[in-house]
Amino acid sequence: MDAILKYFPDITEEQQDQFNRLEALYFEWNAKINVISRKDIETLYTRHVLHSLGIAKILQFKPGTSVLDVGTGGGFPGIPLAILFPETSFYLVDVIAKKIKVVNEVANSLELSNVKAEQRRAGTFEERFDFIVSRAVTNMPDFVSWIRKNIKKKNQHELANGILYLKGGDLTEELSMFPKAVEHQLSDYFEEEFFETKKVVYLPVKYKL
Repeated sequence: MDAILKYFPDITEEQQDQFNRLEALYFEWNAKINVISRKDIETLYTRHVLHSLGIAKILQFKPGTSVLDVGTGGGFPGIPLAILFPETSFYLVDVIAKKIKVVNEVANSLELSNVKAEQRRAGTFEERFDFIVSRAVTNMPDFVSWIRKNIKKKNQHELANGILYLKGGDLTEELSMFPKAVEHQLSDYFEEEFFETKKVVYLPVKYKL
């Protein structure tokens, strides 16, 4: 929790309370339905919460923005971002029903009215969003093919609508077919060792009929 306040000192008391409650909620639900590895649950705030919030260092979502989180797992990056941006709508999807159950229980406990979570597979629905976020669910070419039809046409941010993707390692080959992709090093924003190889990849995606 201290790490959240360290990098996001302007959050409200309500947001502090919501972030603070994440640990007990995830420990409780992870004991019933394993959505986070035992090793990672001990470093929840660094490896999951703060990692998710790395997207907020690249773009501040405006009120009324709609965001799709594909392959959300236990609710990352969607849940931490929904706490940070209460006036942005987040739609969290995953193919595994038990993970969506955890997401919904956590969101309900925190009274996150801006979160909707459903068991769905990317590429099977037509709804459109300003931005699509995810944490390394697959390689970028496959990911783009899944979500290409889910991007809204009208831009309302300084960044054109598209993908904000959390990933690590050398992405040179994976991104070679996307010359407009921009890699943002999270080590530029967070000093913890975990972030040395972590990145947010921004990729504008053109609206497709």
